[in-house]
Amino acid sequence: MKTSFPALFLIAHLLGTLGCSTMTTSSNPALPHDTLYDASVFDAATATALSIEQLAQQLKDTDVVVVGEYHGHQGAHLLQSRLQVALHGQRPEQVLTMEQFNLDHQADVDRYLRGGTGETEMIEDTDAWPNYRASYRPLVEFARQHSIPVVAANAPADVVRCVGRRGADYLQTLSSEARMQLPETPFADTEGYREKFLEAIGHSHGESSGEMSARMQNTYRAQLLRDNTMAMRIRQAREQHPGHQVLHVTGTFHSEDRLGTVGLLEAMAPDVSVAVISPVFRAENGTEPDMKEHGRKGDYLYLIHPLPPEFRDSEREKKAMRARFNRSADTECD
Repeated sequence: MKTSFPALFLIAHLLGTLGCSTMTTSSNPALPHDTLYDASVFDAATATALSIEQLAQQLKDTDVVVVGEYHGHQGAHLLQSRLQVALHGQRPEQVLTMEQFNLDHQADVDRYLRGGTGETEMIEDTDAWPNYRASYRPLVEFARQHSIPVVAANAPADVVRCVGRRGADYLQTLSSEARMQLPETPFADTEGYREKFLEAIGHSHGESSGEMSARMQNTYRAQLLRDNTMAMRIRQAREQHPGHQVLHVTGTFHSEDRLGTVGLLEAMAPDVSVAVISPVFRAENGTEPDMKEHGRKGDYLYLIHPLPPEFRDSEREKKAMRARFNRSADTECD
């Protein structure tokens, strides 16, 4: 079975872990998709096109705004940056929480925001993602310039990798200090998430949607650890900054369909209002997809062009995936 394009994003991400204050936009919300950077935003319930300013106005009173992304898609990152600015204009009390930084590097992020380190030092200290400068610099710089707290929301990468390799019992080997940083229930689940996970990644490993091997169970637990940690960190951000709006950026798999991080957050903090903004790919010929087909993915949808395929040669694709997995195997889990 051929792996779907969104699944490739998830698989690559899992293998990597297991192993200007003013911005103008057009008054016409339904701009044509001319480049990979263009995105059109729609209300999922009504299929009404919205400008970024209109979207921000609708989200003004929402406690947590979650923007799902395909990692490395510049259309997604540009939309996130524009929305951050527009939301701040409506409600300056803002906190930025990010999947892209791990909680054990919070002090390194804070030191950079205070001016204690330079950008390259921060990138090295936090083990920032390779696409930080191209994709996440605008978000962090806007936060730094406007004294917006930035929360490192993800679980420690080494812990995630070792859970993926050794299973849930690995957490028992952590120091009490390290364990206390993680959620009390690190592997809590949301209904339907397991099936979605297997549909996305299981077929590529030759497993059916109704079963999980021990290896896949551990991979899934690593995914749950990430989701539970991000949900916990968002809740903590709300508690530490009362009255602030949280903008959370994450891979869309963690948020769409209100599963993963979003479902766990809503279970942890049922009184917190959450809006989900999810990406949807246009067809290669540029036509718009049927909104009804994707409406469940979020409260709002943004349409973006699909990226060029990474591979045409299946053998080269397999080789690249193996290389990514082998790089993650360097972590010691003693």
